[in-house]
Amino acid sequence: MTITDGRVRRASDRRPLITRLRSATARQADHSVRAGFTLVELLIVIGIMGVLLVLIAPAFTTMKGGTDVTSAAYTIQGVLDTARTYARSNDTYTWVGFYEENSENPASPNSDTPARGRVIMSVVASKDGTNIATGGPMSSASLIQVGKLTKIDNLHLWTHTDTPPGTGSTFDLRPNVTSAYCIGDSSPSNSTTPFQYPVGNPAPSAQYTFRKVVQFSPTGEVRINNNANSLQPIAEIALQPTHGAALPGSTPNPVAIQFTGIGGNVRIYRR
Repeated sequence: MTITDGRVRRASDRRPLITRLRSATARQADHSVRAGFTLVELLIVIGIMGVLLVLIAPAFTTMKGGTDVTSAAYTIQGVLDTARTYARSNDTYTWVGFYEENSENPASPNSDTPARGRVIMSVVASKDGTNIATGGPMSSASLIQVGKLTKIDNLHLWTHTDTPPGTGSTFDLRPNVTSAYCIGDSSPSNSTTPFQYPVGNPAPSAQYTFRKVVQFSPTGEVRINNNANSLQPIAEIALQPTHGAALPGSTPNPVAIQFTGIGGNVRIYRR
């Protein structure tokens, strides 16, 4: 050892600082190499992740579709509740119109076929409180718009073909409703008292004509297609998710929105 300025210093401490730093860096690098993955191990992990993604992707697609159609059902329930509340609060008649068009055309309205994938709803009310859904199309000048037009993509109005037993709270066990009282793609028959959008006096140029209609009376009674059909205990709106204008190969995640003829109570049934 040597004595410098009264301090004892070992000979090893006389190594240049840069030499010691290089040694420390080398030890760290050697440790990192020993602790890391080899290229073969990384390729195996990536391969396993790829296989898992392929297996679970369809499940995620179905889950997303179910979430979307459920959200759409609650949106429609909200529109029905708005119409019923307005009718009762203002002592008048209201109508909810349903229209479907091709969602692969971004322009709306459009007449592309198939008319599928975008459901459009409009709520109107009688200006003077009377039921004007008699004897032909409703006069646009006698109606007022209630709220904004509602549009939902990746959704299809679907006429169900099942006959549920009405013994449970799921889609497959819900109460059975005949097609005449189910708003879908092939039911009911077009209303003889449709209304157009937009409304006003003077009547503007029509963009949509709503021929599938739910009518609410001031007392809360609900009828499908206005007065053409008798008052029913239960009516239904059946929904199916789509991929644009294309229907899925099977019928995953169908939803039925049912409402009572008296009181207009709404309930959603899922599979």
